[in-house]
Amino acid sequence: MKIGLDIMGGDYAPKATVLGAIAAYDVLSVNQKLVLIGDKDAAISILQENNFNPDHFEYVHTTEVIGMGEHPTKAVVQKPDSSIAVGFKLLKEGAIDAFSSAGNSGAMLVGAMFSVKAIPGVLRPAIASFIPKLNGGLGILIDVGANADCKPEYLLQFGVLGSLFAQYIYNIDNPRVALMNIGEEEEKGNILCLAAYPLMKESPLINFTGNVEGRDLFGDHADVFVCDGFTGNIMLKLAESFYVVTLKKKIKDEFFDRFNYEQYGGSPILGVNAPVVVGHGISSPEAIKNMVLLSKNMVESAITDKIKLAFQ
Repeated sequence: MKIGLDIMGGDYAPKATVLGAIAAYDVLSVNQKLVLIGDKDAAISILQENNFNPDHFEYVHTTEVIGMGEHPTKAVVQKPDSSIAVGFKLLKEGAIDAFSSAGNSGAMLVGAMFSVKAIPGVLRPAIASFIPKLNGGLGILIDVGANADCKPEYLLQFGVLGSLFAQYIYNIDNPRVALMNIGEEEEKGNILCLAAYPLMKESPLINFTGNVEGRDLFGDHADVFVCDGFTGNIMLKLAESFYVVTLKKKIKDEFFDRFNYEQYGGSPILGVNAPVVVGHGISSPEAIKNMVLLSKNMVESAITDKIKLAFQ
């Protein structure tokens, strides 16, 4: 197994990404190899400063970097030797089995769509995120930003993608899928939710349990929470702020500690033909390590093949 890591992506790259690669190396097995994509000389310098043998990694040197504020499509096209563009080239060619980056999330989504492309039958790939539950469990929120505007059939497919991810990555048996809405009743919601509800209710591909409200997100009402990417991104950013608030208020609480993005590493782009993980722009070495481990788990679980089978 070869996991590609963009060492130029993120606000604290390449130092944070290379240190994260060192941390990941300590928990990967012998047959799981990290391929560092980016400025090779900078990577080796950081490794040597930390008394780490550079021979433990493979390298693909690149000369360009896509900035966090650049236009995703233009950057991917105009910077073919960027770490993100090269990473996706390697992924498409099968030189690596998974690719992860804490860089420009829009460029990661565009790169995935242009290179490995969407799985046949998947109308719109989606980005999933992780939601801690009060009972100690974990929920999946999908979509959290890939698709700001959606059609009803997209939401059904998000439910399928999230359900498969919950089942094969987190071993949740027969995951409960709910539609995020402004009320529990079937007749509640905007035009999108009103049209999506019957599609999800009648689908044999998911264990649909109905509507849930925002206040239900951290309870045990469902395992997969489905919404459009506009709504999901707002909910995700609000949830992330809880952890920051507890730190500023010097509140120590186990539940709110689980809102720390570092624990989850990154968010998978589900519905494309290879494992792709997008990390937070402010990713620390710990977050980078966990992003790599999520990539590993996605390869080991053959989640891409499971999704392909579901959408045949």
